[in-house]
Amino acid sequence: MDPNEHEAAVRARGLPRHLGIIMDGNGRWAEARGLPRIEGHREGSTSVREVTRCARRLGLQALTLYAFSSQNWSRPPDEVAGLMDLLREYLIKERSEILDNQVRLNAIGELDKLPKYVREPLEELRAASAQNTGTILTLALSYGGRDEIVAAARALAEQVAAGALRPSQVSEELLEAQLTTANLPPVDLIVRTSGEHRISNFMLWQSAYAELLFTDTLWPDFRAPELLGCIEQFHLRERRFGLTSAQLRRAGT
Repeated sequence: MDPNEHEAAVRARGLPRHLGIIMDGNGRWAEARGLPRIEGHREGSTSVREVTRCARRLGLQALTLYAFSSQNWSRPPDEVAGLMDLLREYLIKERSEILDNQVRLNAIGELDKLPKYVREPLEELRAASAQNTGTILTLALSYGGRDEIVAAARALAEQVAAGALRPSQVSEELLEAQLTTANLPPVDLIVRTSGEHRISNFMLWQSAYAELLFTDTLWPDFRAPELLGCIEQFHLRERRFGLTSAQLRRAGT
């Protein structure tokens, strides 16, 4: 099928409101080719570019990429430095495309831990794209789902301690409003590449009712056709949210 026709067919059947991707397999991709691990990350940045472009063409509301976890700081210093260099390079090179195509750049995680030479172009591009109305591209950087939930609980506890909130008033809605994803659509689909079958501390709260999809494709080999294939698999899922199939049929959903 022609790529444009393929995208049109996928779009016609409906899209997840918010897609999260755990981008895994860069190191193994490089090692299988006798290359330094950083070359896998470099090729993976091309996948980021291609997948983001495809998401934008489809009209996806939100795309969140797990780019660097809070645990990734424990990797060898030279690999971490290389990743930071690639992130800075991406932010600079993609600036025009992001702004020209109405993409809104967002970031979640402990951003203050990022080196200044990464943090500055990140914050500048976030500010410059803040009024854009297209796909929201969120980079999860120095991010951990447990840390995010703890921070949200702490914020509510501080409100209780200050007398602004009673413990009995604490609810799912109030806690969710404290999460860094509070202004994003609900997560409908989470994809993990490379064949691993776990979510590795990624959007733990947000994934409660998300469809989980695991693919053997290593992230550097994951491009537009693979993204479209994942969304096609999403179309095949029956999303019941606690109801039965019969109830869904009666409701016409």
